[in-house]
Amino acid sequence: MPDQVIDRVIRVISQTQKIPLETVKPESTFADLKIDSLDAINILFALENEFNINIPDDAGQELKTVNDLAAGVGKLLEGGGATQPA
Repeated sequence: MPDQVIDRVIRVISQTQKIPLETVKPESTFADLKIDSLDAINILFALENEFNINIPDDAGQELKTVNDLAAGVGKLLEGGGATQPA
């Protein structure tokens, strides 16, 4: 997974959660960052906008770390999960 994807995912998490960028690490768990299920939904929406992708509704249930989230975004980007411009 390119570093650019993980960096963008970290930036989105930092911005949506209003937490310092340097506290969000690839190995950070959502529990470490005090991200609850509602926060996670907001992060997924922000990632859809950031990367112009559609994240399946059930995708967030299996994600536990920032790395997991970045890997999922990377798979969607590689697999053609990006939406087409209107």
